[in-house]
Amino acid sequence: MLEHTHEAKKLYKSAAWRKCRAAYIVQVHGLCERCKEPGKIVHHKVHINSSNIHDPEITLNHMNLEYLCQTCHNQEHHEKYSPVRQGVKFDSEGNLISIKD
Repeated sequence: MLEHTHEAKKLYKSAAWRKCRAAYIVQVHGLCERCKEPGKIVHHKVHINSSNIHDPEITLNHMNLEYLCQTCHNQEHHEKYSPVRQGVKFDSEGNLISIKD
């Protein structure tokens, strides 16, 4: 993900991105596509990197976008690397077990 690079900042400030983002938010009615709470972040499913940042099929394609609330976006980016996961817990002996609904 390039969120802090010069190229990424340039993309996210561009008129093309602002127009694409706004149109996408309207298309999904402003709601997080995972939990249906109000959305906040237009997320790229295929993450932007230095080899695809100039490819509009990646950066500006609605098929590669997902509107997420802050919580769902954080789960997407941070839960992958966290020792804590939804749906599991530790038992009294310290073993990781599945939580059944």
